[in-house]
Amino acid sequence: MSEPLANPLAARDHARAMAGTVVEAMPVLPPVAADLPQDVAADDLLWEETVAAGGYASRRLARGSRLRLIDLKGDACASLLIFNAAMPSERLNVADTVKVQWNAYLGAGKLLLSDMGRVLMSLLEDGAGTHDAFCGTSNAATNAAKYGEGRNSGAFPNGRDRFLLGAAKHGLQRRDIHPCINLFKGSRIAADGTITPLVGPFEPGRAVLLRAEMDVIVVIVNCPHVLDPRENWSVTPLRVSAWRGPVAAADDPIRNATPEGLRAFQNVEDYFRL
Repeated sequence: MSEPLANPLAARDHARAMAGTVVEAMPVLPPVAADLPQDVAADDLLWEETVAAGGYASRRLARGSRLRLIDLKGDACASLLIFNAAMPSERLNVADTVKVQWNAYLGAGKLLLSDMGRVLMSLLEDGAGTHDAFCGTSNAATNAAKYGEGRNSGAFPNGRDRFLLGAAKHGLQRRDIHPCINLFKGSRIAADGTITPLVGPFEPGRAVLLRAEMDVIVVIVNCPHVLDPRENWSVTPLRVSAWRGPVAAADDPIRNATPEGLRAFQNVEDYFRL
């Protein structure tokens, strides 16, 4: 038996000696980032973390917060669940997100809608152009069939079980894991219904910026897209930053872009008025 395992005090000293160790994928505490937009004060940074390949992260964000995701090496897949933080039974509804906006392909100016007709988050900026609102995420069975193994604790973790870990940190359960959207990995639907995955890898550094239109819980998973045609389990780190920001103003162009979107924002405003 090694010395740290045989001697609890040696184990303690070994653990304490690791203080200050920095690895590629970890939260930065307190959050620090050198590339915030010029109008964002350092004190407004709320969250700075790099999510490893196969990792997950979750956080509660206040209304108005900005959430920036960066595909650091060109092969990240940011699968996203969103909940109303005050009432998590209200959550992202991918079908309504597509149907209400008359558009199946997400991009700048699009809304992520809840199952109660409210805007949970909006897409302010999109430097990727490849997103997916159709396919959902992988599960243990799909990973086992493709990679030979798909356990949460194994070498090829699956998206659904990673979502479960992230959601559990907010008191949510397996029944709360709803259909997700995938950012940075896209899909296109042909006239005959065939789904063509667009999984890259792409240029490193593509970024997406979202705005929280309600107080939300976000759960992010970084696992390979469920329709990734490559034989090898392949995904690269994802960077997450969030900072305080103002809520959408009455003349906000995204708020007023369409009648359907305006109604969804008005539903949010009515909710907070109560």
